[in-house]
Amino acid sequence: MTTKHKALKSKPRVRVGVDTGGTFTDFVFEKDSRLQVFKLPSTPSDPSQAITDGLARICETGLTLADIEVVHGTTVGTNALLQRRGARTALVTTKGFEDVLVIGRQARPELYNLNAIKPLPLVVDELRLGVTERVVASGEVIDSLDD
Repeated sequence: MTTKHKALKSKPRVRVGVDTGGTFTDFVFEKDSRLQVFKLPSTPSDPSQAITDGLARICETGLTLADIEVVHGTTVGTNALLQRRGARTALVTTKGFEDVLVIGRQARPELYNLNAIKPLPLVVDELRLGVTERVVASGEVIDSLDD
């Protein structure tokens, strides 16, 4: 083990969980065997600003940035997906598989309900594009894309 790795391994570290949401950015960490939790308003125009502000607040407890390991998650992307507020999207896939997302899979709450209402597809029909290509599981190209 190198000296650098020994120093990193022996240095006390605090793991900080950060969740960036549309309204609040949440922070959670443990200091002196006590769980610390707080929220700051999210900064949608620059999400990193709320994170920077939160880490600065944590450093006010006597920690330094070198002591902190950040684990980041975000509900912003999940919310955009659930609320369908994302960019207009196309799906480019192997010819014959254009409807695979619409067909879905068997793990659904109303498996035997013939009248179940499915949500609208995330990609509209005219933007699901099939191309002639085939790649096997190993990554080998069987039929290459036409330029």
